[in-house]
Amino acid sequence: MSDVTIHDPATTPDEAPVEHRLVRVRSWKLPITLVAATILLALLFLAASRPGDAVFRLAGGPSAIQLGDVTVPAMASAWISIVLMAALAAWSIARVAAYRRVTVWVPIAFAAFGVFGFLAWAGAGGMIPVVSLLAGALSLSVPLVFGGLGGVIGERVGVVNVAIEGQLLLGAFNAAILSSVTNNPFVGLIGALIGGVLVSLVLAVFAIKYLVEQVIIGVVLNVLVLGLTTFLYGIVLVPNETVLNRATTFDTWPIPVLSEIPVIGAVLFNQTFIVYLMYIAVALVAWGLFRTRWGLRLRAVGEHPQAADTVGIKVGPTRFWNVTLAGAVAGLGGAYFTLVSVPQFGENMTNGLGFIALATVIFGQWDPLKTALAGLLFGFANQLQGLLVVLGTPIPSQFMLMLPYIVTILAVAGFVGKSRAPAASGKPYVKG
Repeated sequence: MSDVTIHDPATTPDEAPVEHRLVRVRSWKLPITLVAATILLALLFLAASRPGDAVFRLAGGPSAIQLGDVTVPAMASAWISIVLMAALAAWSIARVAAYRRVTVWVPIAFAAFGVFGFLAWAGAGGMIPVVSLLAGALSLSVPLVFGGLGGVIGERVGVVNVAIEGQLLLGAFNAAILSSVTNNPFVGLIGALIGGVLVSLVLAVFAIKYLVEQVIIGVVLNVLVLGLTTFLYGIVLVPNETVLNRATTFDTWPIPVLSEIPVIGAVLFNQTFIVYLMYIAVALVAWGLFRTRWGLRLRAVGEHPQAADTVGIKVGPTRFWNVTLAGAVAGLGGAYFTLVSVPQFGENMTNGLGFIALATVIFGQWDPLKTALAGLLFGFANQLQGLLVVLGTPIPSQFMLMLPYIVTILAVAGFVGKSRAPAASGKPYVKG
């Protein structure tokens, strides 16, 4: 909901006073989305009833206090969730009809009930390892979050970073080689950072200096990096696999005391160094973007470069160095593939995740925290896909792989809320 003030054109400066009318604008996008999701989930439960109990296993990780299993009737829990979701959808309809804002807790609670109901239905007659499910989802979200942060920085400064896929891929390639040669994952992490910077430098030069269409140069860079890494993999890594493609990976580092907290501790504080680095990166980017002079200048260049130029901000250098920074952040995400997931590089191992990371930027409304949450959502979908196979649900596992793309379509269509890119994003700036 938003308020719009309209000035009455029938009055003139000589007439007093000018009447102001307040017009309230309401949006039905969120209520429609909630109703549609409730109906679709209810149809799923009707079409494929799964009798039995679902067991939620809360134990796991290094916690000294291990919680017991929680057993719930599968279909009863699923339908209770549907009732609660329907109530929240009705509440949102009533709020919008009364020209009132729907508070943020409504979609959050709606999503929580929906996930619980779906898991109860899927886990009928089986067991759901909650800790491993959430911890795995967090780990899988690492490249998406780093890539999304790189996309946020790039677009906030006015350059569309379509080359995230290439930055992730070259970062993974460099990390594998340097970690293998030095037997040190931290050196591999630096290599991943350098790989992202190299791709972003090319993007910055062509997009900012030579004013090449940003989307085109981004796509070209992705294809170039894919071809380059595939070629080098065949002639360099394959013949020297034991020397150059046996990366030393990061071990899991439980944080004392914090990792002992039941469920939460095992999920958040029993991770690898890259996950902890992700926490820091999200916090730093969010704080820097909205609380520092650097962030103010960056956003000014991305919203109105002409105005920024008039107050002495150098638009070209500001864009250039921040696009380079965006590539470095995205490159760190590439290290996940070879320093955590698989201890060696493989052809096209990023498998399009860079484009999903770009989608999280839209879904997160160009906000670092929301973008990180979007990355976590997609990571959860990927982790859940594997669980569905184990539980033997009637839903094909490939359907869960479609979820990020479905959410992306909804985000672009505006059903997840108002999404407005920075005004100058994708637009080259020519002084004068």
